[in-house]
Amino acid sequence: MSRPSEFLPTLQALVQCYQAFETFSAADIRGLGLTPPQFDIVATLGNTAGMTATELGEKTLITKGTLTGVVDRLVGRGLVERTAHGSDRRCQIIRLTPSGEALFARVFPSHMAYMAECFADSGAADHERWQGALRALEQIFRKKEKA
Repeated sequence: MSRPSEFLPTLQALVQCYQAFETFSAADIRGLGLTPPQFDIVATLGNTAGMTATELGEKTLITKGTLTGVVDRLVGRGLVERTAHGSDRRCQIIRLTPSGEALFARVFPSHMAYMAECFADSGAADHERWQGALRALEQIFRKKEKA
């Protein structure tokens, strides 16, 4: 069994990496006129026919309690709409409106170009190494989550 002195630096590095990513990414997103959770929803719904709140919650980094408020604000801005689910009257489909689709078409490529700056000097081998390490860490947490 690992002692905290062995894994604590890994946890600190993971948190510091996430915080640096979030700070860098959020600065651009706010400049695009959205909050990070709003961008997350718009980006997730982009190029889809929409999804239920449960599906949207599973695909974003937003908790269920926060999701409703963020969707409400996007509805208020005319960027997202709720429509009846075709086969289940208990749930609704959340989808981008035409204005939301236009926003997605503008902000998603712009933000991806902004993020690409971070990886300009990285090669395929770097990406494979990072993805492998992050997926291995993810699996450690997922195994314990299910136990």
